[in-house]
Amino acid sequence: MPIPSVRKLMVLSVLGLGILRAGAEQAAAPAKFAPIPVLSIFRPLQANGSADDALASGRVVPGHYAMAPRAGKRWRIAFLFPHLKDPYWTGCAYAVVSEARRLGVAADILPATGYDDLRGQLRLMDQAIAAKYDAIVISPIGMTANNASIAKARAAGIAVFELANDSRSDDLNIKVTTSLRGMGQEATRWVVRDAQQRGLKSVNIALLPGPMGAGWVKGEVDGTRIAAQEAPIAVNIIDIRYGDSDFALQAQLATQMLARHGAKLDYLIGCTGCAPAALAPLKKAGLDGKIRLVAYDLTGDIAHLIRNKEIYAAADTKGVSQGRVVINAAVNLLEGRGKELPHTILVQLGVVDQSNFSTYPFDTSIAPDGYKPVLSYDPARN
Repeated sequence: MPIPSVRKLMVLSVLGLGILRAGAEQAAAPAKFAPIPVLSIFRPLQANGSADDALASGRVVPGHYAMAPRAGKRWRIAFLFPHLKDPYWTGCAYAVVSEARRLGVAADILPATGYDDLRGQLRLMDQAIAAKYDAIVISPIGMTANNASIAKARAAGIAVFELANDSRSDDLNIKVTTSLRGMGQEATRWVVRDAQQRGLKSVNIALLPGPMGAGWVKGEVDGTRIAAQEAPIAVNIIDIRYGDSDFALQAQLATQMLARHGAKLDYLIGCTGCAPAALAPLKKAGLDGKIRLVAYDLTGDIAHLIRNKEIYAAADTKGVSQGRVVINAAVNLLEGRGKELPHTILVQLGVVDQSNFSTYPFDTSIAPDGYKPVLSYDPARN
């Protein structure tokens, strides 16, 4: 989505208003989704831990998350996204609004302007608390920077959920994410398998993981390092360059990386906003035939690039499924359904490349082609 359009949307993003209601029909008619494979993690577990810490220390129950029944009340839920600058968050927005329609609840998506806008996200949290939403779903910009505001919301009697981005807050009702370390491991394991099929005995890789300090970025890098250490061939991480997932910035980082290390690199792994931005620098440097590009996660843009053999593979955190699970979990809690609630729900990862592209369930991961984000839905007005 073009950046100027996003900024325009952000100016219009005012709490409690029916933002972009004229486009609500495009939010997709209510549709049934298949039960989503998840790992539910129950207490006791490590205090102030990440989702991967919970996976290592809690009681893990494999299963599937099914659609919740329609809500008995018009609950109001705020969704605080870090931005809407890449298609990953468009997919989350699609999931949230389409499920709000099916469930009969009101949803407002309140994006900050990027991972450098922590102050903006904290301000939006204060506004959501003041507006007395029934629940707030936050995708935190920082691992600990949002903790005080999450605690403030809970103290005000508001249920708080986490979506996709991780944090170390112990005041959340439920985290809904995936193994962020796992996304790094899966992307790097694909690299290793591909290198072995090509007969390579060692590989040099570089990373464009996204903004330093974000939980998902640390997970990507930690997972890559773990997979590199466990690999049956030598995997050398030559360079890591951090930065906001803004397309222009990532293209600049990729250009710098290739200028310094391009001659010796075999693979470049990048985040959803990072991997596509590296394509033009690779081509300009004449290295698109030498360096294979892999993505840490899947969006519609990345799926298109895999189909065209410009990106070779992507791990998949299934952003649409995560969005569906979190709004269903919020409604179930508000309706008083269920007894023992999990601390963390991890949506299970996928991997897509040329070998499974034709059969891959893309509707669990990305918004329909041509979908334009709708930032608000209210059953009282639609």
